[in-house]
Amino acid sequence: MSRQKKRFIAGATCPSCQAMDTIELYLENNVETIHCVQCHYKKQQPDDATQAATRQFEQVIGIFKPDA
Repeated sequence: MSRQKKRFIAGATCPSCQAMDTIELYLENNVETIHCVQCHYKKQQPDDATQAATRQFEQVIGIFKPDA
């Protein structure tokens, strides 16, 4: 059985208890999930919503063409 990889998000504030640096991020059934280790607040965000939010602010700075 593999252990689930969790990452703490530096500077993040819990939307429920307002504690800072208590939010961990991990994948649960291929859905991004945040969890507060202090008050146990939990929220999931489907991949489509994550993709849309990320792509909105992304900028292409160049395209690498190894054959050129």
